[in-house]
Amino acid sequence: MGESYKLRPLKVPEDYEGLATLLNTFFSEPITAERLREDDTRLFEVGHTYMDDNGLLAGYDRTRYVAVADEDRIVGYVWSWRAPWTEPGYLNNTVVVQKEYRGQGIGGRLVRHLVQWGEGLGAAKLVAEIWDDDPAARRFAENRGFAVDRHAFQSVLELETAKPEILNETGLFERLEAEGIRIRTFAEEGETEENEARIYQVYLETLTDIPGFMGEVPDRGEWSKWHLRVEGYAPERVLLAVDGKDGRYVAVSNIPYKEATGGMYHEYTGVCREYRGRKIAQALKIRAVQLAKRQGAVYLKTDNDSLNAAILKVNQSLGYVPQRGSYRIAGDLQAVKEEIANRKK
Repeated sequence: MGESYKLRPLKVPEDYEGLATLLNTFFSEPITAERLREDDTRLFEVGHTYMDDNGLLAGYDRTRYVAVADEDRIVGYVWSWRAPWTEPGYLNNTVVVQKEYRGQGIGGRLVRHLVQWGEGLGAAKLVAEIWDDDPAARRFAENRGFAVDRHAFQSVLELETAKPEILNETGLFERLEAEGIRIRTFAEEGETEENEARIYQVYLETLTDIPGFMGEVPDRGEWSKWHLRVEGYAPERVLLAVDGKDGRYVAVSNIPYKEATGGMYHEYTGVCREYRGRKIAQALKIRAVQLAKRQGAVYLKTDNDSLNAAILKVNQSLGYVPQRGSYRIAGDLQAVKEEIANRKK
């Protein structure tokens, strides 16, 4: 029997609607065609890659292909990419196949495409993410040379059931203020270029400490696009810990609002090293709960690496309930290529 699908490059803007429909079967938060369009306007139009002094792939580029069935309906998608701050030698990958079309070879074809493209660039490593409650996806990946590298968990706090003692907490904030640490918002501090640069400095000092972090911290312009001013951003939803002694920002939480679901998401929480152990992260997390409740959000959601014991403990104390998690999987490109070739024999 012949194939009931074909592969072709993604067409924009005409494929945005169909792609959003497919991705919403995989992503944990809804995505719209408009969001895909907006993200594309933030990205480079022409890639530029090169081999660095260590002989590893550097620079940025991407490929996007879709599998289409009858009436050109998108039933599979592969996106392979690297940004200027991606770990040297690595490519990040997303592969999604509509459930009822699995088992027909679509996923294998999509993986072969990303391997061929990556080999042409000179990539050495491939990374992707799969849900930890999808054993078929894990088998598919492991049968093609990938192995689990990290495990992260989603946790959700339904604000209807938030603990009254958390919503009414003041003692921790009073203690921190007595020590010279105030919790403020970006809006209260003033949404200025100077203050944004100070927030960026906190990310520079904390982002690479996250368990499982790979690559480099993006430059300020790219960081602002992809870490700070994400969908649902507002300056009143960026929380800061400020040292009253010199006005230094020593911690930050970014909690964008998800309009499609009415929830809020902990995009990031980081505390500068010399200020850790003082319950500043806990204070930011509590203030986030209070802020979300005040703004009428339905839930707060976050993702944390399984080895980030300190934050997982804080989340548990606030009433977050663990949900399904995700595996980061990785494979040597040549090993993946060989496994694919062996499956065709």
